[in-house]
Amino acid sequence: MGARVESAFGAVKLTDRVYWVGAIDWALRDFHGYATQRGTTYNAYLVLGDKVALIDTVKGPFAKELLARISSVIEPARIDYIISNHAEVDHSGALPEVIAAVRPEKVFASTEGVRALADHFHLDREFVAVKDGETLSLGGATLQFIATPMLHWPDSMMTYFPEQRLLFSNDAFGMHLASSKRYADEIEHWVLEYEAAKYYANILLPLSPVVAKGLEKVKRLGIAIDMIAPSHGPIWREDPGEIVGWYAGWAAGAPKKKAVVAYDTMWQSTAAMAQAIGDGLSEAGAVVKVLPLRASDRSELALELLDAGALLVGSPTLNNAALPTVVDLLSYLKGLKPRKLVGAAFGSYGWSGEAVGQIEEALRGMSVELAAEGLKVRYVPDGQALSGCRALGRQVGGRIAGQA
Repeated sequence: MGARVESAFGAVKLTDRVYWVGAIDWALRDFHGYATQRGTTYNAYLVLGDKVALIDTVKGPFAKELLARISSVIEPARIDYIISNHAEVDHSGALPEVIAAVRPEKVFASTEGVRALADHFHLDREFVAVKDGETLSLGGATLQFIATPMLHWPDSMMTYFPEQRLLFSNDAFGMHLASSKRYADEIEHWVLEYEAAKYYANILLPLSPVVAKGLEKVKRLGIAIDMIAPSHGPIWREDPGEIVGWYAGWAAGAPKKKAVVAYDTMWQSTAAMAQAIGDGLSEAGAVVKVLPLRASDRSELALELLDAGALLVGSPTLNNAALPTVVDLLSYLKGLKPRKLVGAAFGSYGWSGEAVGQIEEALRGMSVELAAEGLKVRYVPDGQALSGCRALGRQVGGRIAGQA
């Protein structure tokens, strides 16, 4: 126990006192129903002072990779403290194995984090609770704990290294992106913005008011930040203010003149309605995204809603209900709590037609303001019916016309 682990895995030196010692998960394609086509990283950081601290661990199956990266810098047994910024197992899953290998003097977490770690792992050891603003001296290096509850679990906190103006931000300012590059400035900008927005839309969107308060808290503390080291994705060193600015905009939730039309179809009748509605929205000057659910996953649709002003959802009726793909989407979106949307429901039917009413009920449950009565077409839409669909699009487009 505690011996250095010989391996091809090496640490990445971020500063003279800080090393990235995390793991790269190239294979991850689903995170709680959120499609992660580019995989992810589980970031952990080694901070060197007279004492040594490890900030977070990694997902359980990657424990040996973490220990190997640590071992490329120091013997793991030299670690004095482990800091758990967040107890979710993609950050803490390797904790029992790491504790057994390292035998740290103390493991620190927030008060809620202490409870969560105890309930997760049932280890025969105590965790030490830290308060908001409390500091830990490593000798030549200071760590300050910043409580950020519900960003995105009750236990969440950040750790700040003032001597090097470095913020270990946990799940904030991260993204699911596996890469051999450790820094944001080494990655194509459009990939960064896409993956950061997708991450926010699928994980942090329902917590936007908390995000706004967290940003204000950091601003109020007046801490200088030269580098942001999140728990997923690349590290921000050249312009950390860029990702902070993105978060401020997403948290504010100012919609654009954009509409999302999501639908599924059985025999293309609802698809024809969706296309006509999209045409009407375009005629009203809206930017339109028409997303057939057989070709679009729910997390992509959540991303498109991040800056949208309208959501229109269509389904035929199957067994007196909306199609399962539509029900799945509406259930997923309800949990994400998109804001400031107007919308409408539509769909083809044969003899009962309950789907449109069910969609309307779901949209109301998401606090979407219905801009028009749901539109139903029996079997196949003719020219008159398609004209009605275009009129619906124009009507909803007119409702969001004043948005930038």
